[in-house]
Amino acid sequence: MCAIVGIYGNDNAARLASLALFSMQHRGQEATGISSSDDGRIYTKKDRGLVSEVFKEEALSYLKGNMAIGHNRYSTAGGDSILDAQPVFAKYKLGEISIVHNGNLINKKEVRNDLIDKGAIFQTGMDTENLIHLIAKNTQDRLRDRIKEALEKTIGAYCFIVQSRSKQFVIRDRYGIRPLSLGKIKSGGYIVASETCAFDLVDAEFVRDVNPGEMLIFSEDHEEPESIQLFEAEFRPCAFEYVYFARPDSEIDGKNVYRTRENMGKALAKNDTESKTKYDMVVPVPDSGVPAALGYAAQSGVPFEYGIIRNHYVGRTFIEPTQEMRSMKVKMKLSPMRSLIAGKSLLVIDDSIVRGTTSKRIVRMLKDAGAKEVHFRVASPEIKFPCYYGIDTPNKEELISNNMSKEEVREYIEADSLEYLSIDDLTNAIGNDRNYALESFDGDYFVKE
Repeated sequence: MCAIVGIYGNDNAARLASLALFSMQHRGQEATGISSSDDGRIYTKKDRGLVSEVFKEEALSYLKGNMAIGHNRYSTAGGDSILDAQPVFAKYKLGEISIVHNGNLINKKEVRNDLIDKGAIFQTGMDTENLIHLIAKNTQDRLRDRIKEALEKTIGAYCFIVQSRSKQFVIRDRYGIRPLSLGKIKSGGYIVASETCAFDLVDAEFVRDVNPGEMLIFSEDHEEPESIQLFEAEFRPCAFEYVYFARPDSEIDGKNVYRTRENMGKALAKNDTESKTKYDMVVPVPDSGVPAALGYAAQSGVPFEYGIIRNHYVGRTFIEPTQEMRSMKVKMKLSPMRSLIAGKSLLVIDDSIVRGTTSKRIVRMLKDAGAKEVHFRVASPEIKFPCYYGIDTPNKEELISNNMSKEEVREYIEADSLEYLSIDDLTNAIGNDRNYALESFDGDYFVKE
């Protein structure tokens, strides 16, 4: 998950990086950080908390220079120490270096243990730090060559931005699992970010997506970024970006997220033959369930209503690190519209069911508010397998659909009926022109060690 950004060639680099991170706050709420580079020195500021809390005027004034990289943390590896916030900074033979990373390295333990056996000392629990050590221990004279050889030992889902004192290196893994896009800033310079929603806030124009297996190099030697294809592309973009992670106004690898979610809702309605007579209204679980609910309503003719109101001052619940925090935030975030739903049969649409606890609370909340029936529809397939490519579902025991049948899940969440989107309908909704990463749904772990 996480959010990364790189700004190159703009005198307000750190400020623009903070704006980009603010627009991508939905990708990580635990910690945030920025490294800038100026006059042969790298400056870094990072801390726990939201972007608006960490990057006040004093912090931004400290981050000098016309290039900066930034990160919003959502933990899938490492702990909750401030040391596990990014960027990761180090000094080594060629000078100073700072790195941000979105994704998850599946061979991180093997690489780390080998480095420790050779004398490396680690400061964090993050897989990102592996790359720092691999680069530092390499004997090549050029940083680009050190990065390339380090990546040959790195397996998994990753988007890296590596910043030296004068250059930026942007890399996307050969599968393109996590998104990364390039834009040109109207006031000067370039931006690379996890989502295109960051471009609007910094007044940048979309140029293209970073290709799977590609490295972009930003330097004073070239007016435009230099492109090197490091690895042969085997494109497998993550379907969960379209289901939940990405902001609706982002374009992920040429696909509009809002439209794909709307298509998911339409597909649910096509398979729900009783919809016109059985339900009084379609109710989304805000906010990620809204586009799918609008699609369902448009396809079925059942009225769309905001039967649940969200408190927008509460962040996303799925990316909270503990179940206790997730449960508390559900209570704080969602409230039923009692006068609207009392005595009504509701068709409730959410983007996914992972652990089932949130869905159970939502159904109970609606019935306590007077709903006659609550029929639950999920705009994605059953999540039966853990993801090792950057989603916080590491154990099968946490996944309710791995442990229960559909009927048992329905009984657990206390819904009157329950249906999921099929895998075929999901890929049709996104577009069948690509082979998507669907490991959470079908167990196909295509990245091999």
